Amino acid sequence: MKSNNTRRTFIRTAFNGILLSGMAPSIVPGFLGGCSPKLTNHHGENDIKKIQALIADKKSPLKWIFTGDSITQGASHTKGYRSYPEIFAEHIRFEMNRARDFIINTAISGHATTEILGDFEWRISQFKPDVVSIMIGTNDAAASRHISVEVFENNLRQLIYQIRKLPAIPILHTPNTISYIENPGKERRELILYVKAIRKLSSDEHVVLVDNWKFWEQKNDLVNAEHWRADALHPNGRGHLEIARLLFQALSICDTASFTCNGNIEFN
Repeated sequence: MKSNNTRRTFIRTAFNGILLSGMAPSIVPGFLGGCSPKLTNHHGENDIKKIQALIADKKSPLKWIFTGDSITQGASHTKGYRSYPEIFAEHIRFEMNRARDFIINTAISGHATTEILGDFEWRISQFKPDVVSIMIGTNDAAASRHISVEVFENNLRQLIYQIRKLPAIPILHTPNTISYIENPGKERRELILYVKAIRKLSSDEHVVLVDNWKFWEQKNDLVNAEHWRADALHPNGRGHLEIARLLFQALSICDTASFTCNGNIEFN
Protein backbone atom coordinates (compact mmCIF):
# COMPACT_ATOMS: atom_id res chain seq x y z
CA MET A 1 0.00 0.00 0.00
CA LYS A 2 1.27 3.45 -0.89
CA SER A 3 2.38 5.79 1.89
CA ASN A 4 0.52 9.04 2.56
CA ASN A 5 3.37 11.02 1.02
CA THR A 6 3.37 8.86 -2.10
CA ARG A 7 -0.39 9.20 -2.42
CA ARG A 8 -0.27 12.97 -2.04
CA THR A 9 2.53 13.14 -4.59
CA PHE A 10 0.44 11.06 -6.99
CA ILE A 11 -2.60 13.33 -6.62
CA ARG A 12 -0.55 16.50 -6.93
CA THR A 13 1.33 15.18 -9.96
CA ALA A 14 -1.90 14.11 -11.65
CA PHE A 15 -3.53 17.50 -11.06
CA ASN A 16 -0.46 19.44 -12.14
CA GLY A 17 -0.40 17.37 -15.32
CA ILE A 18 -3.92 18.57 -16.08
CA LEU A 19 -2.89 22.17 -15.48
CA LEU A 20 0.09 21.87 -17.78
CA SER A 21 -2.07 20.31 -20.49
CA GLY A 22 -4.33 23.36 -20.42
CA MET A 23 -7.36 21.26 -19.47
CA ALA A 24 -8.05 23.09 -16.21
CA PRO A 25 -7.85 26.69 -14.98
CA SER A 26 -4.76 27.75 -13.06
CA ILE A 27 -5.23 27.64 -9.29
CA VAL A 28 -3.15 29.51 -6.74
CA PRO A 29 -1.69 26.83 -4.42
CA GLY A 30 -1.99 27.17 -0.68
CA PHE A 31 -5.18 29.24 -0.60
CA LEU A 32 -7.02 26.76 1.60
CA GLY A 33 -6.19 25.82 5.13
CA GLY A 34 -9.29 23.61 5.02
CA CYS A 35 -7.54 20.49 3.72
CA SER A 36 -6.02 20.21 7.17
CA PRO A 37 -6.70 19.66 9.97
CA LYS A 38 -9.62 17.34 9.38
CA LEU A 39 -12.11 15.68 11.70
CA THR A 40 -10.60 12.23 11.93
CA ASN A 41 -12.13 8.91 12.84
CA HIS A 42 -10.32 5.63 12.57
CA HIS A 43 -13.24 3.27 12.14
CA GLY A 44 -13.01 3.01 8.35
CA GLU A 45 -9.26 3.21 7.85
CA ASN A 46 -9.06 -0.03 5.85
CA ASP A 47 -11.83 1.11 3.52
CA ILE A 48 -10.17 4.50 3.05
CA LYS A 49 -7.00 2.69 1.97
CA LYS A 50 -9.04 0.57 -0.44
CA ILE A 51 -10.67 3.68 -1.95
CA GLN A 52 -7.30 5.37 -2.30
CA ALA A 53 -5.93 2.29 -4.08
CA LEU A 54 -8.92 2.29 -6.44
CA ILE A 55 -8.39 5.97 -7.23
CA ALA A 56 -4.67 5.44 -7.79
CA ASP A 57 -5.44 2.82 -10.45
CA LYS A 58 -5.92 5.10 -13.47
CA LYS A 59 -6.73 2.21 -15.81
CA SER A 60 -9.90 1.10 -14.04
CA PRO A 61 -12.88 3.50 -13.98
CA LEU A 62 -15.09 3.54 -10.91
CA LYS A 63 -18.80 3.88 -10.27
CA TRP A 64 -19.73 5.99 -7.26
CA ILE A 65 -23.30 5.98 -5.92
CA PHE A 66 -24.61 8.85 -3.78
CA THR A 67 -27.96 8.22 -2.17
CA GLY A 68 -30.09 9.72 0.56
CA ASP A 69 -32.80 12.36 0.82
CA SER A 70 -33.33 15.90 -0.50
CA ILE A 71 -29.96 17.07 0.83
CA THR A 72 -28.03 14.61 -1.32
CA GLN A 73 -30.44 15.03 -4.24
CA GLY A 74 -29.69 18.75 -4.13
CA ALA A 75 -33.38 19.44 -4.61
CA SER A 76 -34.55 23.07 -4.84
CA HIS A 77 -32.50 24.55 -2.00
CA THR A 78 -29.22 24.85 -3.92
CA LYS A 79 -30.90 27.45 -6.20
CA GLY A 80 -28.90 26.24 -9.17
CA TYR A 81 -25.55 25.87 -7.40
CA ARG A 82 -23.92 22.44 -7.45
CA SER A 83 -24.87 19.84 -4.86
CA TYR A 84 -22.10 18.02 -3.02
CA PRO A 85 -22.26 14.93 -5.31
CA GLU A 86 -21.84 17.27 -8.30
CA ILE A 87 -18.87 18.97 -6.66
CA PHE A 88 -17.42 15.55 -5.92
CA ALA A 89 -17.86 14.62 -9.60
CA GLU A 90 -15.98 17.75 -10.68
CA HIS A 91 -13.09 16.94 -8.40
CA ILE A 92 -12.84 13.25 -9.32
CA ARG A 93 -13.63 13.39 -13.03
CA PHE A 94 -11.90 16.63 -14.00
CA GLU A 95 -9.43 17.82 -11.39
CA MET A 96 -8.15 14.30 -10.65
CA ASN A 97 -8.36 13.33 -14.31
CA ARG A 98 -10.64 10.32 -13.83
CA ALA A 99 -13.04 11.29 -16.61
CA ARG A 100 -14.38 7.74 -17.09
CA ASP A 101 -15.57 7.51 -13.48
CA PHE A 102 -19.35 7.82 -13.16
CA ILE A 103 -20.96 9.56 -10.20
CA ILE A 104 -24.60 8.50 -9.93
CA ASN A 105 -27.02 10.32 -7.63
CA THR A 106 -30.06 8.23 -6.63
CA ALA A 107 -31.16 10.34 -3.66
CA ILE A 108 -34.86 11.24 -3.46
CA SER A 109 -36.38 14.15 -1.57
CA GLY A 110 -38.41 13.14 1.46
CA HIS A 111 -37.01 9.65 1.69
CA ALA A 112 -35.67 7.80 4.71
CA THR A 113 -33.82 4.52 5.30
CA THR A 114 -37.02 2.53 4.79
CA GLU A 115 -37.37 3.71 1.18
CA ILE A 116 -33.71 3.11 0.32
CA LEU A 117 -33.77 -0.38 1.82
CA GLY A 118 -37.01 -1.24 0.01
CA ASP A 119 -35.69 0.09 -3.30
CA PHE A 120 -32.14 -1.18 -2.97
CA GLU A 121 -31.93 -2.98 -6.31
CA TRP A 122 -33.12 0.03 -8.34
CA ARG A 123 -31.23 2.70 -6.44
CA ILE A 124 -27.96 0.89 -5.77
CA SER A 125 -27.28 -2.69 -6.84
CA GLN A 126 -28.30 -2.41 -10.52
CA PHE A 127 -25.34 -0.08 -11.09
CA LYS A 128 -22.77 -2.52 -9.65
CA PRO A 129 -21.01 0.32 -7.83
CA ASP A 130 -17.54 0.36 -6.35
CA VAL A 131 -18.37 2.90 -3.63
CA VAL A 132 -21.74 3.84 -2.10
CA SER A 133 -22.08 7.08 -0.13
CA ILE A 134 -25.14 7.49 2.12
CA MET A 135 -26.32 10.60 3.94
CA ILE A 136 -29.62 9.86 5.66
CA GLY A 137 -31.40 10.42 8.96
CA THR A 138 -33.00 13.86 8.77
CA ASN A 139 -36.32 12.41 7.63
CA ASP A 140 -36.04 9.25 9.74
CA ALA A 141 -35.87 11.56 12.75
CA ALA A 142 -39.12 13.35 11.84
CA ALA A 143 -41.72 12.45 14.45
CA SER A 144 -44.39 12.12 11.76
CA ARG A 145 -42.44 9.26 10.12
CA HIS A 146 -42.61 7.04 13.23
CA ILE A 147 -39.17 5.53 12.58
CA SER A 148 -37.54 4.90 15.93
CA VAL A 149 -33.81 5.23 16.47
CA GLU A 150 -33.65 1.43 16.85
CA VAL A 151 -35.41 0.84 13.53
CA PHE A 152 -33.23 3.47 11.86
CA GLU A 153 -30.05 1.83 13.16
CA ASN A 154 -31.20 -1.61 12.01
CA ASN A 155 -32.16 -0.27 8.55
CA LEU A 156 -28.81 1.43 8.12
CA ARG A 157 -26.97 -1.66 9.31
CA GLN A 158 -28.83 -3.74 6.73
CA LEU A 159 -27.87 -1.23 4.04
CA ILE A 160 -24.21 -1.55 5.03
CA TYR A 161 -24.43 -5.35 4.87
CA GLN A 162 -26.10 -5.29 1.45
CA ILE A 163 -23.57 -2.79 0.07
CA ARG A 164 -20.66 -4.92 1.25
CA LYS A 165 -22.24 -8.01 -0.37
CA LEU A 166 -22.30 -6.36 -3.84
CA PRO A 167 -19.31 -6.02 -3.17
CA ALA A 168 -18.86 -2.26 -2.70
CA ILE A 169 -17.39 0.08 -0.10
CA PRO A 170 -19.89 2.05 2.02
CA ILE A 171 -19.37 5.61 3.22
CA LEU A 172 -21.62 7.06 5.93
CA HIS A 173 -22.33 10.74 6.47
CA THR A 174 -24.00 12.39 9.40
CA PRO A 175 -26.37 15.10 8.16
CA ASN A 176 -25.63 18.77 8.62
CA THR A 177 -26.96 20.48 11.72
CA ILE A 178 -30.41 22.05 11.58
CA SER A 179 -31.61 25.36 13.00
CA TYR A 180 -33.99 24.94 15.89
CA ILE A 181 -34.41 28.71 15.94
CA GLU A 182 -35.92 28.68 12.44
CA ASN A 183 -37.68 25.36 13.07
CA PRO A 184 -38.61 25.42 16.77
CA GLY A 185 -41.17 22.57 16.66
CA LYS A 186 -40.71 19.03 17.93
CA GLU A 187 -40.71 17.33 14.52
CA ARG A 188 -36.93 16.69 14.49
CA ARG A 189 -35.97 17.36 18.10
CA GLU A 190 -34.44 13.88 18.41
CA LEU A 191 -32.22 14.15 15.32
CA ILE A 192 -29.04 14.10 17.44
CA LEU A 193 -29.95 10.57 18.57
CA TYR A 194 -29.98 9.44 14.93
CA VAL A 195 -26.63 11.15 14.40
CA LYS A 196 -25.24 9.19 17.35
CA ALA A 197 -26.64 5.98 15.84
CA ILE A 198 -24.74 6.71 12.59
CA ARG A 199 -21.53 7.21 14.56
CA LYS A 200 -22.12 3.97 16.47
CA LEU A 201 -22.64 2.04 13.23
CA SER A 202 -19.47 3.52 11.77
CA SER A 203 -17.59 2.22 14.81
CA ASP A 204 -19.34 -1.18 14.96
CA GLU A 205 -19.02 -1.94 11.25
CA HIS A 206 -15.71 -0.13 10.57
CA VAL A 207 -17.30 2.17 7.99
CA VAL A 208 -15.83 5.43 6.71
CA LEU A 209 -17.61 8.31 8.46
CA VAL A 210 -17.91 11.89 7.25
CA ASP A 211 -19.16 13.68 10.35
CA ASN A 212 -20.84 16.78 8.93
CA TRP A 213 -22.84 17.32 12.12
CA LYS A 214 -19.68 17.61 14.24
CA PHE A 215 -18.02 19.92 11.72
CA TRP A 216 -21.05 22.20 11.43
CA GLU A 217 -21.34 22.34 15.23
CA GLN A 218 -17.71 23.40 15.50
CA LYS A 219 -18.19 25.97 12.73
CA ASN A 220 -21.57 27.19 13.96
CA ASP A 221 -20.57 30.87 13.89
CA LEU A 222 -19.53 30.53 10.22
CA VAL A 223 -22.63 28.47 9.41
CA ASN A 224 -24.74 31.41 10.54
CA ALA A 225 -22.51 34.27 9.38
CA GLU A 226 -21.95 32.84 5.89
CA HIS A 227 -25.47 31.35 5.64
CA TRP A 228 -24.64 27.70 4.88
CA ARG A 229 -28.34 26.74 5.03
CA ALA A 230 -31.17 27.71 2.71
CA ASP A 231 -33.71 27.08 5.47
CA ALA A 232 -33.81 25.35 8.84
CA LEU A 233 -32.85 21.96 7.37
CA HIS A 234 -31.26 22.19 3.94
CA PRO A 235 -27.77 23.33 2.97
CA ASN A 236 -27.56 25.89 0.19
CA GLY A 237 -24.76 26.09 -2.38
CA ARG A 238 -22.24 27.16 0.25
CA GLY A 239 -23.31 24.38 2.59
CA HIS A 240 -23.00 21.77 -0.15
CA LEU A 241 -19.48 22.97 -0.91
CA GLU A 242 -18.51 22.49 2.75
CA ILE A 243 -20.00 18.98 2.75
CA ALA A 244 -18.00 18.10 -0.36
CA ARG A 245 -14.78 19.54 1.09
CA LEU A 246 -15.20 17.48 4.27
CA LEU A 247 -15.67 14.35 2.15
CA PHE A 248 -12.46 15.13 0.26
CA GLN A 249 -10.65 15.46 3.57
CA ALA A 250 -12.07 12.20 4.92
CA LEU A 251 -10.81 10.34 1.85
CA SER A 252 -7.48 12.22 1.84
CA ILE A 253 -8.07 13.52 -1.68
CA CYS A 254 -8.16 17.19 -0.70
CA ASP A 255 -5.58 19.31 -2.51
CA THR A 256 -5.01 23.03 -1.93
CA ALA A 257 -4.40 23.46 -5.68
CA SER A 258 -7.91 22.23 -6.40
CA PHE A 259 -10.69 24.71 -7.13
CA THR A 260 -13.33 22.48 -5.54
CA CYS A 261 -11.20 21.96 -2.44
CA ASN A 262 -10.05 25.51 -1.81
CA GLY A 263 -13.57 26.89 -1.42
CA ASN A 264 -12.71 30.18 -3.11
CA ILE A 265 -16.17 30.59 -4.61
CA GLU A 266 -18.48 33.56 -4.25
CA PHE A 267 -22.12 32.90 -3.38
CA ASN A 268 -24.85 35.47 -3.80
